[in-house]
Amino acid sequence: MKNRFKPTGLKTFLVIIVLMGFVVTCNFLLFLQFVDLSTARLYKAAPATFINVLFLAVIFWACDTYRRYLTVQKPVGKIKEGLNRVIAGDFKSRIDYVYGEDSGNEFDEIIGGINTMIGELSGVETLRTDFISNVSHELKTPLAVMQNYGVLLQNPELAEEDRIKYGKAITEQTQRLSSLVMNILKLNKLENQQIYPSKESIYLGESVCESMLDFEKVWEEMEIDIETDIDDEVRVVEDKELLSLVWHNLISNALKFTGQGGKVKLSVYADEEYAYVAVKDTGCGMNEETGRNIFRKFYQGDTSHATQGNGLGLALVKRVIDICGGEISVSSREGAGSTFTVKLRKERN
Repeated sequence: MKNRFKPTGLKTFLVIIVLMGFVVTCNFLLFLQFVDLSTARLYKAAPATFINVLFLAVIFWACDTYRRYLTVQKPVGKIKEGLNRVIAGDFKSRIDYVYGEDSGNEFDEIIGGINTMIGELSGVETLRTDFISNVSHELKTPLAVMQNYGVLLQNPELAEEDRIKYGKAITEQTQRLSSLVMNILKLNKLENQQIYPSKESIYLGESVCESMLDFEKVWEEMEIDIETDIDDEVRVVEDKELLSLVWHNLISNALKFTGQGGKVKLSVYADEEYAYVAVKDTGCGMNEETGRNIFRKFYQGDTSHATQGNGLGLALVKRVIDICGGEISVSSREGAGSTFTVKLRKERN
Protein backbone atom coordinates (compact mmCIF):
# COMPACT_ATOMS: atom_id res chain seq x y z
CA MET A 1 0.00 0.00 0.00
CA LYS A 2 1.51 3.28 -1.15
CA ASN A 3 1.75 6.29 1.13
CA ARG A 4 -0.92 8.75 0.01
CA PHE A 5 -1.52 12.38 0.85
CA LYS A 6 -4.37 12.49 3.37
CA PRO A 7 -5.81 15.91 4.26
CA THR A 8 -6.60 16.51 7.90
CA GLY A 9 -10.26 16.15 8.82
CA LEU A 10 -13.15 18.53 9.53
CA LYS A 11 -12.37 18.48 13.22
CA THR A 12 -8.95 20.03 12.62
CA PHE A 13 -10.45 22.67 10.34
CA LEU A 14 -13.09 23.60 12.96
CA VAL A 15 -10.43 23.88 15.66
CA ILE A 16 -8.39 26.23 13.44
CA ILE A 17 -11.34 28.45 12.52
CA VAL A 18 -12.53 28.68 16.15
CA LEU A 19 -9.04 29.59 17.33
CA MET A 20 -8.65 32.20 14.60
CA GLY A 21 -12.13 33.59 15.35
CA PHE A 22 -11.22 33.84 19.02
CA VAL A 23 -7.91 35.59 18.27
CA VAL A 24 -9.53 38.03 15.81
CA THR A 25 -12.39 38.79 18.23
CA CYS A 26 -9.95 39.51 21.05
CA ASN A 27 -7.96 41.79 18.80
CA PHE A 28 -11.11 43.63 17.70
CA LEU A 29 -12.21 44.10 21.29
CA LEU A 30 -8.84 45.59 22.17
CA PHE A 31 -8.92 47.73 19.02
CA LEU A 32 -12.41 49.06 19.82
CA GLN A 33 -11.22 50.22 23.23
CA PHE A 34 -9.21 52.92 21.50
CA VAL A 35 -11.36 53.63 18.38
CA ASP A 36 -14.92 54.96 18.32
CA LEU A 37 -16.82 53.23 15.50
CA SER A 38 -20.52 53.33 14.87
CA THR A 39 -22.67 50.24 15.02
CA ALA A 40 -23.54 50.55 11.34
CA ARG A 41 -19.92 50.48 10.29
CA LEU A 42 -19.31 47.47 12.52
CA TYR A 43 -22.19 45.54 10.93
CA LYS A 44 -20.90 46.50 7.50
CA ALA A 45 -17.38 45.25 8.27
CA ALA A 46 -18.48 42.02 9.99
CA PRO A 47 -19.11 39.91 6.81
CA ALA A 48 -15.78 40.92 5.28
CA THR A 49 -14.04 40.11 8.56
CA PHE A 50 -15.73 36.71 8.70
CA ILE A 51 -14.73 35.95 5.10
CA ASN A 52 -11.15 36.96 5.90
CA VAL A 53 -11.14 34.71 8.96
CA LEU A 54 -12.57 31.86 6.90
CA PHE A 55 -10.00 32.41 4.14
CA LEU A 56 -7.12 32.51 6.60
CA ALA A 57 -8.47 29.41 8.32
CA VAL A 58 -8.46 27.56 4.98
CA ILE A 59 -4.86 28.73 4.33
CA PHE A 60 -3.69 27.61 7.75
CA TRP A 61 -5.59 24.34 7.46
CA ALA A 62 -3.96 23.59 4.10
CA CYS A 63 -0.51 24.47 5.49
CA ASP A 64 -1.10 22.32 8.56
CA THR A 65 -2.28 19.41 6.39
CA TYR A 66 0.82 19.59 4.21
CA ARG A 67 3.06 19.95 7.27
CA ARG A 68 1.50 16.86 8.82
CA TYR A 69 1.96 14.95 5.57
CA LEU A 70 5.66 15.78 5.42
CA THR A 71 6.45 15.36 9.12
CA VAL A 72 4.02 12.63 10.20
CA GLN A 73 2.06 10.85 7.46
CA LYS A 74 5.00 10.26 5.12
CA PRO A 75 7.44 8.77 7.68
CA VAL A 76 4.68 6.79 9.40
CA GLY A 77 3.63 5.45 5.98
CA LYS A 78 7.20 4.35 5.29
CA ILE A 79 7.40 2.62 8.64
CA LYS A 80 4.07 0.84 8.09
CA GLU A 81 5.10 -0.32 4.62
CA GLY A 82 8.40 -1.63 5.96
CA LEU A 83 6.72 -3.47 8.84
CA ASN A 84 4.17 -4.99 6.47
CA ARG A 85 7.03 -6.36 4.36
CA VAL A 86 8.60 -7.88 7.47
CA ILE A 87 5.26 -9.41 8.48
CA ALA A 88 5.06 -10.92 4.99
CA GLY A 89 8.49 -12.53 5.59
CA ASP A 90 10.73 -10.15 3.62
CA PHE A 91 13.77 -9.70 5.87
CA LYS A 92 16.05 -8.36 3.13
CA SER A 93 14.35 -4.99 2.60
CA ARG A 94 15.08 -1.93 4.70
CA ILE A 95 13.05 1.21 5.37
CA ASP A 96 14.37 4.36 3.68
CA TYR A 97 15.25 7.25 5.99
CA VAL A 98 13.11 10.41 5.80
CA TYR A 99 15.95 12.95 6.00
CA GLY A 100 19.03 10.77 6.43
CA GLU A 101 20.60 8.26 8.79
CA ASP A 102 22.35 10.95 10.87
CA SER A 103 19.67 13.65 10.59
CA GLY A 104 18.71 13.47 14.27
CA ASN A 105 15.03 13.39 13.34
CA GLU A 106 12.96 11.27 15.73
CA PHE A 107 11.37 9.25 12.94
CA ASP A 108 14.78 8.57 11.39
CA GLU A 109 15.96 7.28 14.77
CA ILE A 110 12.93 4.97 14.93
CA ILE A 111 13.57 3.79 11.36
CA GLY A 112 17.22 3.12 12.22
CA GLY A 113 16.13 0.97 15.17
CA ILE A 114 13.62 -0.92 13.04
CA ASN A 115 16.24 -1.56 10.33
CA THR A 116 18.58 -2.94 12.97
CA MET A 117 15.78 -5.16 14.28
CA ILE A 118 15.05 -6.41 10.73
CA GLY A 119 18.73 -7.25 10.30
CA GLU A 120 18.72 -9.24 13.55
CA LEU A 121 15.52 -11.02 12.55
CA SER A 122 17.08 -11.86 9.18
CA GLY A 123 20.04 -13.47 10.92
CA VAL A 124 17.78 -15.39 13.31
CA GLU A 125 15.60 -16.59 10.43
CA THR A 126 18.65 -17.79 8.52
CA LEU A 127 19.96 -19.60 11.58
CA ARG A 128 16.54 -21.16 12.20
CA THR A 129 16.26 -22.37 8.63
CA ASP A 130 19.80 -23.79 8.64
CA PHE A 131 19.23 -25.35 12.05
CA ILE A 132 16.03 -27.11 10.94
CA SER A 133 17.70 -28.26 7.73
CA ASN A 134 20.73 -29.61 9.57
CA VAL A 135 18.70 -31.27 12.32
CA SER A 136 16.48 -32.94 9.71
CA HIS A 137 19.55 -34.25 7.90
CA GLU A 138 21.22 -35.47 11.08
CA LEU A 139 18.04 -37.23 12.23
CA LYS A 140 17.40 -38.80 8.84
CA THR A 141 20.76 -40.60 8.60
CA PRO A 142 20.63 -42.71 11.80
CA LEU A 143 16.90 -43.36 11.35
CA ALA A 144 17.51 -44.67 7.83
CA VAL A 145 20.32 -46.93 9.07
CA MET A 146 18.17 -48.26 11.92
CA GLN A 147 15.31 -48.92 9.52
CA ASN A 148 17.52 -50.82 7.06
CA TYR A 149 19.10 -52.99 9.72
CA GLY A 150 15.71 -53.55 11.31
CA VAL A 151 14.41 -54.92 8.01
CA LEU A 152 17.46 -57.18 7.69
CA LEU A 153 16.93 -58.53 11.21
CA GLN A 154 13.48 -59.75 10.21
CA ASN A 155 15.05 -62.39 7.95
CA PRO A 156 14.48 -65.74 9.73
CA GLU A 157 17.45 -67.32 7.94
CA LEU A 158 19.88 -64.63 9.11
CA ALA A 159 23.09 -66.00 10.63
CA GLU A 160 23.64 -65.38 14.32
CA GLU A 161 26.88 -63.50 13.59
CA ASP A 162 25.08 -61.10 11.25
CA ARG A 163 22.23 -60.71 13.72
CA ILE A 164 24.66 -59.56 16.41
CA LYS A 165 26.41 -57.28 13.91
CA TYR A 166 23.18 -55.61 12.80
CA GLY A 167 21.94 -55.30 16.37
CA LYS A 168 25.19 -53.60 17.33
CA ALA A 169 24.83 -51.18 14.39
CA ILE A 170 21.30 -50.27 15.50
CA THR A 171 22.55 -49.68 19.06
CA GLU A 172 25.33 -47.39 17.80
CA GLN A 173 22.88 -45.36 15.72
CA THR A 174 20.51 -45.14 18.68
CA GLN A 175 23.33 -43.79 20.82
CA ARG A 176 24.22 -41.29 18.09
CA LEU A 177 20.59 -40.17 17.88
CA SER A 178 20.40 -39.83 21.66
CA SER A 179 23.64 -37.83 21.69
CA LEU A 180 22.28 -35.51 18.99
CA VAL A 181 19.06 -34.83 20.90
CA MET A 182 20.92 -34.25 24.18
CA ASN A 183 23.37 -31.84 22.53
CA ILE A 184 20.53 -29.92 20.89
CA LEU A 185 18.77 -29.57 24.26
CA LYS A 186 21.99 -28.49 25.98
CA LEU A 187 22.81 -25.96 23.27
CA ASN A 188 19.26 -24.59 23.36
CA LYS A 189 19.42 -24.13 27.13
CA LEU A 190 22.84 -22.47 26.91
CA GLU A 191 21.80 -20.10 24.12
CA ASN A 192 18.60 -19.16 25.94
CA GLN A 193 20.49 -18.72 29.21
CA GLN A 194 18.44 -21.38 30.99
CA ILE A 195 21.62 -22.80 32.51
CA TYR A 196 23.13 -20.54 35.14
CA PRO A 197 26.73 -21.26 36.15
CA SER A 198 27.25 -22.45 39.70
CA LYS A 199 30.77 -21.15 40.25
CA GLU A 200 33.25 -22.63 42.68
CA SER A 201 37.00 -22.74 43.11
CA ILE A 202 38.41 -25.73 41.22
CA TYR A 203 41.84 -27.04 40.32
CA LEU A 204 41.96 -26.87 36.55
CA GLY A 205 44.43 -29.73 36.14
CA GLU A 206 42.31 -32.07 38.25
CA SER A 207 39.20 -31.22 36.22
CA VAL A 208 40.98 -31.92 32.92
CA CYS A 209 42.48 -35.21 34.17
CA GLU A 210 39.11 -36.47 35.40
CA SER A 211 37.67 -35.91 31.94
CA MET A 212 40.68 -37.55 30.31
CA LEU A 213 40.30 -40.72 32.41
CA ASP A 214 36.76 -41.16 31.06
CA PHE A 215 38.36 -41.96 27.69
CA GLU A 216 40.96 -44.40 29.01
CA LYS A 217 39.39 -47.36 27.22
CA VAL A 218 39.34 -45.42 23.94
CA TRP A 219 42.99 -44.40 23.92
CA GLU A 220 44.12 -47.87 25.02
CA GLU A 221 42.19 -49.55 22.20
CA MET A 222 43.57 -47.06 19.66
CA GLU A 223 47.09 -47.25 21.19
CA ILE A 224 47.25 -43.47 21.45
CA ASP A 225 50.12 -42.03 23.47
CA ILE A 226 48.88 -39.58 26.12
CA GLU A 227 51.30 -36.88 27.26
CA THR A 228 50.53 -34.39 30.03
CA ASP A 229 52.15 -31.15 31.12
CA ILE A 230 49.93 -29.95 33.94
CA ASP A 231 50.48 -27.32 36.62
CA ASP A 232 48.57 -28.76 39.59
CA GLU A 233 48.28 -25.40 41.37
CA VAL A 234 46.27 -23.55 38.73
CA ARG A 235 42.79 -22.69 39.99
CA VAL A 236 39.78 -20.97 38.46
CA VAL A 237 36.36 -19.98 39.77
CA GLU A 238 33.94 -21.54 37.28
CA ASP A 239 31.16 -24.09 36.93
CA LYS A 240 32.82 -27.51 37.16
CA GLU A 241 30.12 -29.36 35.17
CA LEU A 242 30.17 -26.85 32.33
CA LEU A 243 33.96 -27.04 32.11
CA SER A 244 33.76 -30.85 32.10
CA LEU A 245 31.54 -30.53 29.03
CA VAL A 246 34.32 -28.50 27.38
CA TRP A 247 37.11 -30.96 28.24
CA HIS A 248 35.05 -33.98 27.19
CA ASN A 249 34.34 -32.52 23.76
CA LEU A 250 37.90 -31.34 23.14
CA ILE A 251 39.45 -34.63 24.26
CA SER A 252 36.88 -36.67 22.35
CA ASN A 253 37.65 -34.73 19.16
CA ALA A 254 41.39 -35.08 19.69
CA LEU A 255 41.13 -38.87 20.06
CA LYS A 256 38.71 -39.18 17.15
CA PHE A 257 40.90 -37.32 14.68
CA THR A 258 44.26 -38.63 15.91
CA GLY A 259 43.72 -42.19 14.84
CA GLN A 260 45.54 -45.41 15.62
CA GLY A 261 48.96 -45.02 17.23
CA GLY A 262 48.86 -41.23 17.41
CA LYS A 263 49.61 -38.84 20.23
CA VAL A 264 47.51 -36.43 22.31
CA LYS A 265 49.03 -33.89 24.68
CA LEU A 266 47.21 -32.06 27.49
CA SER A 267 48.69 -28.90 28.96
CA VAL A 268 47.53 -26.73 31.87
CA TYR A 269 49.50 -23.60 32.65
CA ALA A 270 49.00 -19.99 33.74
CA ASP A 271 50.42 -16.50 33.70
CA GLU A 272 49.73 -13.68 36.16
CA GLU A 273 46.08 -13.19 35.11
CA TYR A 274 44.91 -16.13 33.04
CA ALA A 275 44.85 -19.92 33.09
CA TYR A 276 45.24 -21.94 29.90
CA VAL A 277 44.26 -25.44 28.83
CA ALA A 278 45.67 -26.78 25.56
CA VAL A 279 44.60 -30.02 23.86
CA LYS A 280 47.01 -30.98 21.09
CA ASP A 281 46.74 -33.95 18.74
CA THR A 282 48.78 -35.39 15.88
CA GLY A 283 45.75 -36.07 13.70
CA CYS A 284 44.73 -34.97 10.23
CA GLY A 285 44.55 -31.26 11.05
CA MET A 286 42.37 -28.83 9.12
CA ASN A 287 42.57 -26.11 6.49
CA GLU A 288 41.92 -22.40 7.05
CA GLU A 289 38.28 -22.54 5.97
CA THR A 290 37.52 -25.35 8.39
CA GLY A 291 39.31 -23.45 11.16
CA ARG A 292 37.11 -20.40 10.57
CA ASN A 293 33.89 -22.41 10.68
CA ILE A 294 34.74 -25.08 13.23
CA PHE A 295 32.59 -23.55 16.00
CA ARG A 296 29.46 -23.29 13.84
CA LYS A 297 26.55 -25.59 14.65
CA PHE A 298 26.54 -28.82 12.60
CA TYR A 299 29.73 -27.86 10.75
CA GLN A 300 31.97 -30.85 10.05
CA GLY A 301 35.11 -30.12 8.08
CA ASP A 302 36.23 -33.75 7.87
CA THR A 303 33.24 -35.69 6.54
CA SER A 304 35.10 -38.99 6.87
CA HIS A 305 34.40 -38.80 10.64
CA ALA A 306 30.82 -37.57 10.27
CA THR A 307 29.32 -40.82 11.55
CA GLN A 308 31.19 -40.33 14.86
CA GLY A 309 29.63 -36.96 15.68
CA ASN A 310 26.92 -34.47 14.83
CA GLY A 311 28.78 -31.16 14.55
CA LEU A 312 27.41 -29.73 17.79
CA GLY A 313 30.27 -30.48 20.20
CA LEU A 314 32.44 -27.47 19.41
CA ALA A 315 29.39 -25.19 19.20
CA LEU A 316 28.60 -26.27 22.77
CA VAL A 317 32.23 -25.68 23.78
CA LYS A 318 32.21 -22.15 22.32
CA ARG A 319 28.95 -21.27 24.07
CA VAL A 320 30.20 -22.54 27.44
CA ILE A 321 33.46 -20.60 27.12
CA ASP A 322 31.47 -17.46 26.23
CA ILE A 323 29.31 -17.92 29.33
CA CYS A 324 32.45 -18.31 31.44
CA GLY A 325 33.85 -15.09 29.95
CA GLY A 326 36.82 -16.91 28.46
CA GLU A 327 38.26 -17.42 24.99
CA ILE A 328 38.96 -20.43 22.80
CA SER A 329 41.25 -20.57 19.79
CA VAL A 330 42.51 -23.23 17.41
CA SER A 331 45.75 -23.55 15.48
CA SER A 332 46.03 -26.27 12.88
CA ARG A 333 47.70 -27.38 9.70
CA GLU A 334 46.57 -30.13 7.38
CA GLY A 335 48.42 -33.34 8.12
CA ALA A 336 50.09 -31.90 11.22
CA GLY A 337 47.33 -32.04 13.85
CA SER A 338 45.45 -29.35 15.77
CA THR A 339 45.76 -27.51 19.05
CA PHE A 340 42.72 -26.10 20.88
CA THR A 341 43.56 -23.57 23.58
CA VAL A 342 41.08 -22.39 26.23
CA LYS A 343 41.82 -19.18 28.13
CA LEU A 344 40.09 -18.50 31.48
CA ARG A 345 40.57 -15.87 34.16
CA LYS A 346 42.66 -17.30 36.98
CA GLU A 347 41.40 -17.27 40.58
CA ARG A 348 42.77 -14.37 42.53
CA ASN A 349 44.64 -15.29 45.67
